[in-house]
Amino acid sequence: MEGLKTVAELMAIAARTAPKSRGEDFIEIKIIEGEDVKKLAEGMMKFSEQSKKSTIGRDGNNVKNSENIILIGLKDAKPVNLNCGACGFKTCKELENAKKTDVEFKGPHCAFRLLDLGIAHGSAVKTAGILNADNRIMYSIGAVARHMGFCDWDYVVGIPLSATGKSIYFDRP
Repeated sequence: MEGLKTVAELMAIAARTAPKSRGEDFIEIKIIEGEDVKKLAEGMMKFSEQSKKSTIGRDGNNVKNSENIILIGLKDAKPVNLNCGACGFKTCKELENAKKTDVEFKGPHCAFRLLDLGIAHGSAVKTAGILNADNRIMYSIGAVARHMGFCDWDYVVGIPLSATGKSIYFDRP
């Protein structure tokens, strides 16, 4: 459905213009469509089998039946420098110098940057909701999209889009 591409583009605008801590923007956005949606769905099914995480396969079925996916994530996000400890470290300098993990996502992250990401997602899905496009925020899409090389961001979450008689993203088995 052609209109869903427009919805995804408007969601990207909403995510980009969402408020961010100290006005510093580390948000990355990408729209996936066409054959890439099918490739991502297949990748999610494989990842589900390999990782033994059945919910990723369930989400992959949703992706397979989606028109577009919008990825919203963080890349190279610097701490806000409040030394608040919400990230688990006493100072922002300790966070910056911490050993980085790279499992499904790279981390750790400044809690305020993760809040920025959540606000961007909320703004995006609010826009989709206003336009009556079915959607759901899914961590699994981001983990697999990153694993498959759709993006090289540190942390990413995906939002699939669909327009059918009943939302395919809720009341799932």
